[in-house]
Amino acid sequence: MAYDHYATVCQPLRYTEIMSHHLCLQMVATTLFCGFSNSTVHTILMLRLPWCGQNQIDHLFCEVPALLKLACVDTSANMAKIFASSVIFLLVPLGLILVSYSYIGTAVLRIRSAEGRFKDFNTCTSHLAVVLLFYGMGISMYLQPPSSDSQDRDKMVSLFYPMLNPSSTH
Repeated sequence: MAYDHYATVCQPLRYTEIMSHHLCLQMVATTLFCGFSNSTVHTILMLRLPWCGQNQIDHLFCEVPALLKLACVDTSANMAKIFASSVIFLLVPLGLILVSYSYIGTAVLRIRSAEGRFKDFNTCTSHLAVVLLFYGMGISMYLQPPSSDSQDRDKMVSLFYPMLNPSSTH
């Protein structure tokens, strides 16, 4: 969506050329493939772990870090892989989105009419707010170092995360 906004605001005369049907299909396919691959890898790694003791998840949702706490072995390798994939799938896209919006902001500031600037800022601001909330919740769930209050913090964050990502509630 950020790339679509970039094409709309920064390259309006070339929009239909830039946002071709083929490119849209490629972006959707790439997103689905990456999400499915990431989920499959973490699920396989998690299912290989031995489970013992308490079989109740001390969390509100069945997220991978909460499940790893039920394993009988050291899960630091799994957590390192979750951290690495979170950097790739959270920080990299967020960085690209922010770069895209910096170009959009620069282009909008060059618009001469106040009404045009307001309309473009209004459209982009709402999308950027949702993006920051979504990525902020994901970052706080997967990229924060563990601490003594992390379990309670994770539960609180998990209450808000599904509102932004309904597919996470399975």
